[in-house]
Amino acid sequence: MVDLALQDIFSEVFSDLALGRQHFHPPFSPREIGTITSVSTGIAMVSGLPNVGFEELLIFPGGVFGIAFNVDEDEIGVVLLGESWLLQAGDEVERSGRVMDVVVGDSLLGRVIDPLGRTLDNKGSLHSSHRLPIERPAAAIMDRAPVTVPLQTGLKVIDALIPIGRGQRELILGDRQTGKTAIAIDTILNQRGQNVLCVYCAIGQRASAVANVVATLQEKGAMDYTVVIVTEGNNPPGLTYIAPYAATSIAEYFMEAGRDVLIVYDDLTHHARAYRELSLLLRRPPGREAFPGDIFYIHSRLLERATHLNEARGSGSLTALPIIETEAQNISAYIPTNLISITDGQIYLSPSLFELGILPAVDVGKSVSRVGGKAQRAAYRAVAGDLKLAYAQFEELETFARFGARLDEDTRSTITHGQRIRACLKQSESAPVSVPAQIAILQALSAKLFDDVSIDKMTAAQQAVIQAAVNISAQISARFVSPDTLQDDDRDAIIALARGAITPFMTEAENNAKADLA
Repeated sequence: MVDLALQDIFSEVFSDLALGRQHFHPPFSPREIGTITSVSTGIAMVSGLPNVGFEELLIFPGGVFGIAFNVDEDEIGVVLLGESWLLQAGDEVERSGRVMDVVVGDSLLGRVIDPLGRTLDNKGSLHSSHRLPIERPAAAIMDRAPVTVPLQTGLKVIDALIPIGRGQRELILGDRQTGKTAIAIDTILNQRGQNVLCVYCAIGQRASAVANVVATLQEKGAMDYTVVIVTEGNNPPGLTYIAPYAATSIAEYFMEAGRDVLIVYDDLTHHARAYRELSLLLRRPPGREAFPGDIFYIHSRLLERATHLNEARGSGSLTALPIIETEAQNISAYIPTNLISITDGQIYLSPSLFELGILPAVDVGKSVSRVGGKAQRAAYRAVAGDLKLAYAQFEELETFARFGARLDEDTRSTITHGQRIRACLKQSESAPVSVPAQIAILQALSAKLFDDVSIDKMTAAQQAVIQAAVNISAQISARFVSPDTLQDDDRDAIIALARGAITPFMTEAENNAKADLA
């Protein structure tokens, strides 16, 4: 009886299997498989894949990705995003059916990643389901709003003379080792408590330099609101090329959520050289200085994504600070002139000023902000309106005075005042100055209170004014950030406060003269 029961069970199972086999239709999904024909440093040539699209992401063995750059009739030129030595001719290549994208979201804040979204800070993997393509069209003209809100850098020379607005693109350029990165990092440090998120993109930098930047941001507590995207000098050129685009997509996610964002590209010189290397390897026709013909376009489509969105789009903003390295102070070279024409102004750092110890070494005469003046606070315009002209007159007279000519009293007074302006514009690294302190110093400058202080005491006198600025009344401080200009009573109160702080540092003869008058 047991054998008969088992036979019934087995027959039923076999009949079910036979029935299932008859009704089973295996799904067939076509896959395009190509083959590597040759591999070079940073690129690979692939045959097959007849339906591949331009800039489509391709998957290579060993977890290496690539982007289809040259889509020719016979073969595809692919920019590799991983090490080329992991591949060899004959390996299979598969389409992904999508373009290159990057992970975005709030979980990136405080993290150090590469352009592929891989973490570099040993803090575990990223937890975010949002991804955006690295190449995205810039916002339409009708979706943009005027730049009206200032972005405070904490640097007196920039906030007073070359102001930057939220949504502006301001180029930082100068020779190597003149303090370009220091200005960008100080600007990031000053955004603490300003409701501005920051993205720092290191493009082809030395690992030690990036480590120093990250250590500074962590020490000052700036990593809480900052994302760091890193490609090092020994990374494949394809990874260096996509880095700024990936960083911009991360910043755009926050901008489209209605946040104000600052992004720093450090620097686009390495980006241009990486693209030139890839173009020459792919045998694209070279142009001026061996750069390809579309070298202007790769930067313009990147920087056009920085803007201020209108209310319908959330009123977010993306402020870009691209950095460019010049050679022998030649700001009329190919890449610098391209970037100058794309951006809304430039901050030029002079090696001559750097060697004289005038830091930050901003050349006020060659620097300009084409937007920031309209976004500058009214209080700044009131106290620093004539500062740039007075400084320019001083520099011209200082050059003239070197010839040993006799100078009248007015000329000597102009030179003395200009020397105090230069001393006040000096600032230590990683020491941003608050808005009330800056306005107090600038108001004291315009009232010529510092003219009676010797140059060697200027630093101490400035520090005294900064400490005294804490005592400015809340009513006056509120006007610093409002569209209303300062009243005469406000100025008198600030001048009185500054005079009290500066008086101990005046020369003895001047103090005696003031005592006699009293």
